[in-house]
Amino acid sequence: MENIHRKIKNLRLENEMTLKDLSEQTGLSVSFLSQIERGSSSLAITSLKKISDAFNMNITYFFEEIENHNYALHKEEQKRFKLEGSDVTHVRLAGKFPERKIEPMMVTIPPNKQFTEKYSHPGEEFYYVLKGIVIFKIEEKEYVLNVGDSIHFPSEKVHEWKNPTNEESVLISVLTPVIF
Repeated sequence: MENIHRKIKNLRLENEMTLKDLSEQTGLSVSFLSQIERGSSSLAITSLKKISDAFNMNITYFFEEIENHNYALHKEEQKRFKLEGSDVTHVRLAGKFPERKIEPMMVTIPPNKQFTEKYSHPGEEFYYVLKGIVIFKIEEKEYVLNVGDSIHFPSEKVHEWKNPTNEESVLISVLTPVIF
């Protein structure tokens, strides 16, 4: 598979866009986009979605075989993936059918992990903690979630998360709108 950062750069060049053009369309900084294209910065799904939208492409263009075409998705069919440069693991849990409205995933956050990028995008997010502790910061308020706790918020609110423990944390995540 061609690296995601190379695909982004190639798309930008094919569309005769500068980094500044792409920055204006995505709201991501020129320096961040430059780091992504060099493969020296991790890329959140929400940022990749902004980039794919800027090129009017489906986000699946950037991944190998993560779609399935059934309502049921058995454990052995679930595909684990990481965004380039990131150590957070995602497992897509959704079936594939037209007009799907939600994007369920299992997310594994490594120990002592803090996201330095703050997110804000259209939609809603729901998380349920299966293992560990996760601290969500939404705007300026922090929410400490333990096993069995959940959080649901509008994605437009500036948010970030971290795993402050020495063990991995595992969440069930349900996002809207659909990104895959």
